[in-house]
Amino acid sequence: MAADRHPTESYDVLVVGSGAGGLASAVSAAHRGLSVLVVEKEPVFGGTSARSGGWMWIPCNAPGKRAGIQDSREAAETYLKHEAGAFYDKARVDAFLEAGPKAVEFYENETSLQFDLGPTFADYHPDAPGGMDAGRSIVARPFDGRELGPEIKRLRKPLKEITFFGLMIGTGKELLHFFNVTRSPVSAYFVAILFFKFVRDLLFHGRSMRLMNGNALVARLAKSCFDKGVEIRTSAPVRELLRDDAGRVIGAEIDTPKGRTRIVARKGVVLAAGGFPHDPVRRKQLFPHAPSGHEHLSPAPPGNTGDGLRLGESIGAAVQDDLPHAAAWVPISRPVWSDGTRGTFPHFVDRSKPGVIAVTRSGRRFVNESHSYHDFCQAMYARCMEEGGEICAYFIVDHRVLRKYGLGFVKPFPVPYKQHIRSGYLFTGKTLEDLATAIGADPAQLRATVEAFNGPAARGEDPEFGKGSTAYNRSLGDPEHKPNPCVAPIGEGPYYAVRLEIGDLGTFAGLRTDANAQVLDGEGQAIPGLYAAGNDAASIMGGNYPGGGITLGPAVTFGYIAARHMSGANS
Repeated sequence: MAADRHPTESYDVLVVGSGAGGLASAVSAAHRGLSVLVVEKEPVFGGTSARSGGWMWIPCNAPGKRAGIQDSREAAETYLKHEAGAFYDKARVDAFLEAGPKAVEFYENETSLQFDLGPTFADYHPDAPGGMDAGRSIVARPFDGRELGPEIKRLRKPLKEITFFGLMIGTGKELLHFFNVTRSPVSAYFVAILFFKFVRDLLFHGRSMRLMNGNALVARLAKSCFDKGVEIRTSAPVRELLRDDAGRVIGAEIDTPKGRTRIVARKGVVLAAGGFPHDPVRRKQLFPHAPSGHEHLSPAPPGNTGDGLRLGESIGAAVQDDLPHAAAWVPISRPVWSDGTRGTFPHFVDRSKPGVIAVTRSGRRFVNESHSYHDFCQAMYARCMEEGGEICAYFIVDHRVLRKYGLGFVKPFPVPYKQHIRSGYLFTGKTLEDLATAIGADPAQLRATVEAFNGPAARGEDPEFGKGSTAYNRSLGDPEHKPNPCVAPIGEGPYYAVRLEIGDLGTFAGLRTDANAQVLDGEGQAIPGLYAAGNDAASIMGGNYPGGGITLGPAVTFGYIAARHMSGANS
């Protein structure tokens, strides 16, 4: 074989991709006594996971139990049946619900990965059958990056659009301190201490050493891998999967700075390359709002171009591409950097704040802005298609709300904001009609929309869409604003807006897999030696988005499952 001319290395397991799914597979396999190599095409490790919020949706998890959360596998199954609908995959859901709590306990007891509970972090549809007001979403505990030693230089940095000059900010109480920095001495002191430590880290390390969210998740998993002797080899893209005469996947050929290398994997290969958010060909096929494949924005790393799916397809693997939604949608705005390039800012928190509404170019509202980002984008697309206009929308706020909460990439007072007007990111107008003209909306309709909203909003009500009506809505509102933490009238001008487009937080369409994370062929048969975890595997959520962390929760769980199966263990 031509491959025999290349240097050969042998391991039990080869993992393709270094996000949460890949690293979870690697550390789980290493703890079962298997030798593991992780290969990553980019020069840094961490993938989209390192840029993410880092939440993991795993029902009946140990942190929830310790906090007294009353959850059950039966309730979680009921909820997932409701959410996935016709695309409910009982075998894989059963595997996830059985292994998820075990995986959490394994990571807590055997690795550096430790978790904190989101005590008020509700399922996204908490009023649906089996839904919960809290307890199923957990996040990696903050981590001191210095524990990675020199490897910290290879850890992908967080998405800079959602940091404060590079400082990572946690959710919940920590985020409230930043919102209250000018109104509370306690908050001001808290933020000052964090900022002092951040500046110190910049001077000595060139980046923050206080790792949060997805950066903490990846760092903890990577530390666990290094502790078990697992190598993470960066700048090493996979070019071809290798099979023996019986059709079993036995390894892969990778490119390295020193040339092509043949990797033999005796137990299996795990595809965990992050899905296809930057593959315009597959986006054209599966994203209805992107007819050319380019009308789409993603904060995922540029290297996530669908390599895992293509590698699987090259040997007969099947891709599930019939889900009602091929990705997890999120509204994105595009801040302008000093060099004129545009960033991608995913809107998570501002949608729920009182005094924030969203309109299309018609000037009409179209959704409960506090609903999940996935639901928000579905409503945005449907309304724009109905109106026959460009697929975009705008958040509208008054001056008081802009300075109190910020809007998108625009930070609250005392951070200056006028540079965002000059760059074209932030639209403004002295009157609502002026703002409508600036964004290309109908002036009379925008005025009518705001007036219709303001009357009930003064009482904390939103009869049209019910903003603030669920536990999830309220969890991201302003708890100090009464009676509804998500609803307040639009007050006096000047007024401001940011433009929204549809982006993603990860792809749902992916390789078909079974309950053991084995990749399936077109006949539904497992391909021996080939596994998938993370966004390379088709989502078990049926194209829906049930709660915070429904990509990363299954990623770390099916990574654990894949390792368990490769090692021949039953638990």
